[in-house]
Amino acid sequence: MTDSTLTTRNLDWGFYGSSAGFTDAGDAWAKALAAVGKATGAAADGVRDFLDSRHGRHFADDVHNGIHAGLPIAAAIDAAVTRWMGWTISRATSRETGIPKGLPYLMGFVTHFEIQAEQAG
Repeated sequence: MTDSTLTTRNLDWGFYGSSAGFTDAGDAWAKALAAVGKATGAAADGVRDFLDSRHGRHFADDVHNGIHAGLPIAAAIDAAVTRWMGWTISRATSRETGIPKGLPYLMGFVTHFEIQAEQAG
């Protein structure tokens, strides 16, 4: 289960920093952390590290597109989660990252960061 109190380590970039321009970043962070954790089943550290990464910034851009289209923040996050779970890891991305080809994109990258967090100890 993802710990919704886990805070960002990247206030300026990633999901949190990108969210500050279009919504309450703290509220968006908590909702995204919970939604991504629920969708992927990943540990909180992996979800946090994903959201803090450049991929988290792109995820925030997707959420921002939903807000711009008139969705409330929770619905925009859910729509982004659904879209990212619908994409799959390509052969090229698999070669670059070691993430197995065909995994849902969101799950693949969150798991990638979860493994890196475990290895860092």
